[in-house]
Amino acid sequence: MKVKYFADTDTALIEFSNQEIIETREISENVYADFDENGNIVSMTVEHAKANAGLQEFSYQEMPLGEAAQAAG
Repeated sequence: MKVKYFADTDTALIEFSNQEIIETREISENVYADFDENGNIVSMTVEHAKANAGLQEFSYQEMPLGEAAQAAG
């Protein structure tokens, strides 16, 4: 996964894979999701990212196996 931020347009691009994009869907006025031929998400674009996605700070944390099940239960 890659996260790219374009300061000149205040746009964030989150790339989940490098598959060919077949379809783009508008999720909301400033959020778009791109999908491959199997319906899997390829990337997501967030316009006005600082205001809409709180992109002033970004962090990544991988949770240990089983952590998601504990949080949901």
